[in-house]
Amino acid sequence: MTKMIIGLGNPGKQYENTRHNVGFRVVDELCERFNAPAMQSKFNGMYTILHRPEGKVILVKPLTYMNLSGECVRPLMEYYEIDTDDIVVIYDDLDLSPGSIRLRQKGSAGGHNGMKSLLAHLGTDKFNRIRIGVGRPVSGIKVSDYVLSPFNKEEAPVITEVIKKSASACEAWLEKPFIDVMNNFNGI
Repeated sequence: MTKMIIGLGNPGKQYENTRHNVGFRVVDELCERFNAPAMQSKFNGMYTILHRPEGKVILVKPLTYMNLSGECVRPLMEYYEIDTDDIVVIYDDLDLSPGSIRLRQKGSAGGHNGMKSLLAHLGTDKFNRIRIGVGRPVSGIKVSDYVLSPFNKEEAPVITEVIKKSASACEAWLEKPFIDVMNNFNGI
């Protein structure tokens, strides 16, 4: 069985440590943990394939920019014949406080443009996701400016920890059903 782990974000050095790029950072963490082969480029994305005892695992970072993420993910899923049950999408969430994670098996985009694109391209809201809290901006700051800004000094270590927790949740999913992973990781 092949599984796909998709981290949402924006390509480019200027976006590397922004709130919108926590999904990319989880994929980077997994690449490091698994000593993954170098990423290759296809279908407007970067990806690498791991051969693990549990099966093949594809780690993906769409290069379409956040709002067009589905344009990368759908063709990759079709090419590798991966069902929506066998993916997990990791992305930032304004409605969760920095450092918290929520795992879900379905749901709306919640105003997240990357998720809107995925929902449109996949034609379903039933797929696994890990939402990483980045909090809301203080009044006067536009949401777009906020998500494209880096974490402050106080938030940075908290986010580093939640990146590691999210990567651990992905690892656990390789060995057991997502519902079990949800029970173990939600609320921590």
